[in-house]
Amino acid sequence: MKGIVEQRAVELAEYIIENNATVRAAAKKFGVSKSTVHMDITKRLRFSNPSLYISVRKVLDINKAERHIRGGLATKEKYSK
Repeated sequence: MKGIVEQRAVELAEYIIENNATVRAAAKKFGVSKSTVHMDITKRLRFSNPSLYISVRKVLDINKAERHIRGGLATKEKYSK
């Protein structure tokens, strides 16, 4: 069972890096919750594959820095119709 979870963490990380995806997009793609994606990346991947963790962390940090911009654009789009 433990190997399956670690493999999912690696697959999630690779998907996020390749597609520059958000946690929400990765969760939707893999059919798991955002909490599961976050737990897999921050807790499991950090110890099982540190180099991949560093790479995916960079993408997630960029997404976190830009989320207020995406939210503003979504609100603008919502009320411009």
